[in-house]
Amino acid sequence: MNEDQKEEEKQEKQENIDSELKKSDSSGDSKTKSHGEILKDQIIEGQEIYDRSSRSIFLSSFTAGLEIGFSYLLLCTLFYFLTGIYEEKIIFKLLAFVYPFGFLMVVLGQSILYTEQTSLLSLPVLNNKQSVWILLKLWGVIILGNLIGGYLISLVLLWLGPKLHIFDSETVEKIAMHVTDAASFTIFVSAILAGWLMGLLSWLVTSFKDSVSRILIIFSITATMSFTGLHHSIIGNIEVFSGLISSPKVEISDYLIFQSLALLGNAVGGGVFVALLKYRAFIINIEID
Repeated sequence: MNEDQKEEEKQEKQENIDSELKKSDSSGDSKTKSHGEILKDQIIEGQEIYDRSSRSIFLSSFTAGLEIGFSYLLLCTLFYFLTGIYEEKIIFKLLAFVYPFGFLMVVLGQSILYTEQTSLLSLPVLNNKQSVWILLKLWGVIILGNLIGGYLISLVLLWLGPKLHIFDSETVEKIAMHVTDAASFTIFVSAILAGWLMGLLSWLVTSFKDSVSRILIIFSITATMSFTGLHHSIIGNIEVFSGLISSPKVEISDYLIFQSLALLGNAVGGGVFVALLKYRAFIINIEID
């Protein structure tokens, strides 16, 4: 088979995929959508982000970095309040009840969070609508906005917490040490699972139309991450950066190792285990038909 024939076959296959996606109609009254309908909506939503300006994407990402800080505010406050009442290991489990709050603000408010976007932004690439290079540049803008927003809210909360007597530097240190207290490979694998869950969160939120179901999904998935101690790169950024600023026990190397492994692991989890597998399942179904 020559190159022209291969190109024609590839183009024909892509046209078949696009045709099947166009058949998906999510205008029905059902509360849930089919696999094809969700995939279509995800590709469209992802493409809409590609079409936005870099400044708009950065500002939305910066906002998400700030908003996720409200989860950290509640984590520190609850930890400080429960210290001396329960054992420390029990307190870390109870934090799962407040961990989802910032995620609810970000996802329902439609700010751009890196871990929610890894699978979403990968789908237009898999569907040959965008290139890998553009995807990586877009991820870079989103990560930068999320991290800078996280740094700023971290500095604000580190100043405000002691002033309001809702937490102290020891609380900040213990939370940061808890996040980084694992081997590098463990953090990486943990981050893959967290990215997988966040990719599923995006997929499941798209599958439901009513707000109550979406809230329950966001709460369930993010609470699961907190309860099991999975590593999330964006709220983890605030947790570890705050420890770096306020405690001599958290070093710059701890922050850099954690952040790089968490970002990479989250990308693998969302991009491979959600975007690629969900997309391939749809393609294989078309090929069988």
